[in-house]
Amino acid sequence: MNAGHSSPGPASSAADAGMTLVDLLWEQGKVERWIRFGNKCHEQHLDQQRSIVGFAPDSIFAFIRWAAGDFGTVVSSIDILRAVASGQACQSVPFVRPGAEILLRQNGWPKVERVLRAIDAVERIGIEPAEACPDHWRHIHNRLCIADPPLDYTRAQHLAWIRRRRILQ
Repeated sequence: MNAGHSSPGPASSAADAGMTLVDLLWEQGKVERWIRFGNKCHEQHLDQQRSIVGFAPDSIFAFIRWAAGDFGTVVSSIDILRAVASGQACQSVPFVRPGAEILLRQNGWPKVERVLRAIDAVERIGIEPAEACPDHWRHIHNRLCIADPPLDYTRAQHLAWIRRRRILQ
C-alpha cells in the first residue's frame, strides 16, 4: 500500500510527467524516511517535516525507512530502486508512487548497515552509487539474503557497465 501525504499542484504535475515520487518524513526520534543517494529532478516541501521528491525514469536511488516505538526500533529498512517510466511494470513500495523496480530490499538494522557500508565502498572508489550497475545492487541483495558477504564493486565492473549501457541505448 502506498501511503503518505500529497497535495494537488507540483507533485501531481510531477506524477503526470512520469516521475516516480517518494514521500519523505522526518520526525526526530520517531519516524524517518529519507533518500541516501539518487539524482532528484523534483522536490516539493510540504512543511518542516514532510516533502515529496521525484526521480526521472531509469534513475536509481536508495530509500531508507526507520521508525521507533515505545520500546525501540520497530522498522529499519533500505530499498535501492529504479524509477520506472509511465505505464511500465513495477512493484509496490511503501511511500513510493506509482512504485519502482526493486533492485535491493533489506530489513533489520544489521542488514541495512551492511548495505550502507556497500554504498560507502562504491563512493570510496569515486563512483556515484546512482550510476553503479543495477546488477551490483541485485548481487548485494542476493548475497545478504543467504548470509554471504557481497563482493565489492570495482572500477573495471563500472567501466564494463558504462560500455554495456552505451550499446543498449
